[in-house]
Amino acid sequence: MESLIRYSERKLNKTLISFSRYLLDEIEWDDTLIGIKGAKGTGKTTIMLQRLKSVYGNSDKAMYVSLDNYYFTKNRLFDFAEEFYLMGGRALFLDEVHRYPTWSIEIKNLYDIYDDLKIVFSGSSALQLQKAEGDLSRRAAIYNLHELSFREYLELTGKGEFDKFSLKDILDNHKEIANSVIDKLSIIPEFRNYLKEGAYPFIKTAKGQVYDRLLNTLNVTIESELQIIEGINYNTAYKLRQLVAILSDSVPFKVNISDLSRTVGLSRDVLLRLLKALDRANLIKGIKAEGSAMGYLTKPDKIYLNNTNLLLALNSVDKNIEGTVRETFFMNQMIQAHEVKSSKTGDFIIDDKYLFEVGGAKKGFAQISNIKDSYIAADNIETGVGNKIPLWLFGFMY
Repeated sequence: MESLIRYSERKLNKTLISFSRYLLDEIEWDDTLIGIKGAKGTGKTTIMLQRLKSVYGNSDKAMYVSLDNYYFTKNRLFDFAEEFYLMGGRALFLDEVHRYPTWSIEIKNLYDIYDDLKIVFSGSSALQLQKAEGDLSRRAAIYNLHELSFREYLELTGKGEFDKFSLKDILDNHKEIANSVIDKLSIIPEFRNYLKEGAYPFIKTAKGQVYDRLLNTLNVTIESELQIIEGINYNTAYKLRQLVAILSDSVPFKVNISDLSRTVGLSRDVLLRLLKALDRANLIKGIKAEGSAMGYLTKPDKIYLNNTNLLLALNSVDKNIEGTVRETFFMNQMIQAHEVKSSKTGDFIIDDKYLFEVGGAKKGFAQISNIKDSYIAADNIETGVGNKIPLWLFGFMY
């Protein structure tokens, strides 16, 4: 216990609160049981430590622990939490819960027994909390931490602090919003930098090795987290890496499950399950077609790498993928708070209402003319006109 207390204190002392992710302000912290999911490297640990530091300081009433600590190979989480509670502790921040086999049932038991013990836990975005033992999902308020928005990237890298805007704000007032931003900085070069390496907070510490960190994160997610959560073996983990590599060279991938099954040597059902696992882990994103069924075995219409950083780090084909980069950015920023589907008429339909074509500065309305609520998200422009909106501006929604 003493070693865990010292570890918590060291982590807290190193935690800065000068920059915080959007989710810190969106969580209802008064809830007794809170879960934070998200891809590795998005800042889940930092959010918990910032909350602990700002509310509890160095008080003995709150503590941060990571369940991948060797302490928990010899000691039960429930016993540790019970001792912490008896010593006066009232808030536990539990990190990397998926590393501890019986985390869900023990957290559920703590929640049921100690009604004044606040528990905040975090784990891989691949966790299927709806299947957690003891119906933990019905007790916990679960939040998903997305990658950095373009707006957050600008703040993190010291380029400026900007308000966030709803999709409706952007559709109705994009010209005024864009002008308020470009008055303060040259936006297009910053947008290019974000597309290459700005989606993860570790850009501040990677020191020119962002893609190395990204590839390491991908490997850890597949070879460790998905093996733990999905119960897959080494051979299947290798096939997952092969699958990601294939998708990265052909995205947006127009899905043909039969061809893909033959290529990677997996049955249709296993392939669909693994695609779902990669999607939950925020490595890929399957986009269903407008009007398609929503069942578990319904195949996606298109598959994208989850964000532009992953796409550019993994793509090995020497060809122009600028269009794919644009679509990937738009999809990634939209999917944080909106339903995104592919459309036969345009590129995307958002919330079953707004139709979007994504393209370059010269993109015209020919394909979507005379369609209500149709828009162009155009790259390489600072400001828009009418229903033609700068692509970069959709990075200001969270």
